[in-house]
Amino acid sequence: MLASYDKRFICVVSGLPRSGTSMMMRMLEAGGMPILTDNIRVADADNPNGYYEFEPVKHLARDSSWLTDAYGKAVKIVYRLLRSLPQEHQYKVIMMNRLIEEVVASQDAMLQRIGNDKGAKRADVAKILHNDLDRFQDWLQLRPNFRVLNLSYNAIIADPGGAARELNRFLGGGLDTPAMSGVVDASLYRQRRS
Repeated sequence: MLASYDKRFICVVSGLPRSGTSMMMRMLEAGGMPILTDNIRVADADNPNGYYEFEPVKHLARDSSWLTDAYGKAVKIVYRLLRSLPQEHQYKVIMMNRLIEEVVASQDAMLQRIGNDKGAKRADVAKILHNDLDRFQDWLQLRPNFRVLNLSYNAIIADPGGAARELNRFLGGGLDTPAMSGVVDASLYRQRRS
């Protein structure tokens, strides 16, 4: 495991569900960064390489004590929960972005597979998510204890090596960039905008 990346921050991987956050966690793990995950949610057809979730994240608004042990590690936190992160900590946020239409299509496919399709109109859901993300990005830019790197899922699929190098620079260097780019699996890019 490489040890020279910046450990003065908590590395947060965030974004919409189905935006590539699990792929990013896998990249960081391959690069040598310790990750916070409990493997309670197991791999399935939608995420065959695992979800990389950490149960205490769900209770972040009530209990954030675990964050003191998260420095130098990566944790996946859905974007809406970032508002519950305490101000006394320093964060490097990797914000995963993906074409909203693809996110909605991927969410639909996942809901259909588990038999929980609510039948919401994709255009309506896409508009709501787009507006919510815009407001969130505005909020994020005003937080002095957050440094943010916006990465595109679509760009990572197209150029994993370039994304790994950009990520390594953001995190202070020392990560294994070939290993990071090597775990990007373009075959899992299943909901492409036509």
